[in-house]
Amino acid sequence: MTHANNFQRREVISAAAAAGALTLAGTPSMAAQPKAAKSKAKKARAITMWDFSWLERRWPGAGYEDWDRALDELAERGYDAVRIDAFPHFIAADGNREWTLIPCWNTQEWGSPARNTIKGVAPALHEFMRKCKVRGIKVALSSWFREATDDVRMNIKTPADLARVWQVTLDGIKKAGLLDTVLWVDVVNEWPGPRWCPYFQPPLDWGQWDDPRGLAYIKTAIEGLRLGYPELPILFSTMGTRSKQFGEVDITFLDAIEHHIWMAALNNGEFYNILKYEYELFDPVGYEKLQNGAEQLYRSKPEYWQGILTREIDIMADISRKLNKPLATTECWGLVDYKDYPLLNWNWIKDLCELGATRAAATGQWVAISTSNFCGPQFVGMWSDIAWHRRMTTAIKNAPLNPKLAQGKLWSRL
Repeated sequence: MTHANNFQRREVISAAAAAGALTLAGTPSMAAQPKAAKSKAKKARAITMWDFSWLERRWPGAGYEDWDRALDELAERGYDAVRIDAFPHFIAADGNREWTLIPCWNTQEWGSPARNTIKGVAPALHEFMRKCKVRGIKVALSSWFREATDDVRMNIKTPADLARVWQVTLDGIKKAGLLDTVLWVDVVNEWPGPRWCPYFQPPLDWGQWDDPRGLAYIKTAIEGLRLGYPELPILFSTMGTRSKQFGEVDITFLDAIEHHIWMAALNNGEFYNILKYEYELFDPVGYEKLQNGAEQLYRSKPEYWQGILTREIDIMADISRKLNKPLATTECWGLVDYKDYPLLNWNWIKDLCELGATRAAATGQWVAISTSNFCGPQFVGMWSDIAWHRRMTTAIKNAPLNPKLAQGKLWSRL
């Protein structure tokens, strides 16, 4: 794989990351805005997504078999927040029993590539959160509603049922004295993606978060959960290209916008469409397509692909300012799917992620920023570059926040 056409902006982005601010394509650095200086008491969280892997990937060499080691390495890289699956449907059904999980893929490195078991989800969650708490790491709770052979996901029939499984989960966290460790509650990952919430029927497609029927359902669930936990920031996470809709529909019931942004998914998936990549879940042909052309396609016109990414970040920042609602992004900035694999190089992925993370930080609108969705010990090539992670997390935590965001509930959790 050729590296002749190097990333021409590397020096610009690296310097911006070190300074904790970025000025590209006419976007002013928040560091240059006097009002932002008042927000120095609060810093954005450098967050990573450990999804269901934190509990599911515990066989030798899977990355999370030793939580102390994994969390120490996370802190060493400068991260101070983690987003994980709380498995609320399992906890509500029986937080102590063993569950046999069905793999959602065997091509990806999140979770398990084969049938696996987890046991004692509730005590495991509390133990993991305690280890985070002593390290000053906040925990954003989410759920991918993993499938088990006993498919208790389908016991969720109504918004009240969705609120109830989370209520039971949070009650246990509160009893364990860990509620102060919660950064936010994301009731459904990437609502209403049918893989993660099959109980919502008839289904909507990926990215259709603004559909009136889906919005009414999730709003009712969130408002029901909020009755018991009014102090917690509660939201649902989103993905897709309908970002402008955040300014067109009523999302006042959300405490933040947790939108997932990838260059490869923008312009209706233009980058992946050219490669004919189709998110193959149980077939290596998808990664063969990445091998055969992904880096070459990017390096053939890097400024074009960078522009797609930065425009989306700027759109979301403008919406955030208009609504005075904080942004968080935990899955981002280059490709959706990647891993350690023959002929796949991490350098260009890190370049795009560096651009995305520093661009978002410079706007002052993001209160939690991830560096990629590959920021975990199972992605050895990405994880091993400690200096890169520290440079990114320093930029994220040093960029001043817009002080107007202090009106929101999430501000107090930072």
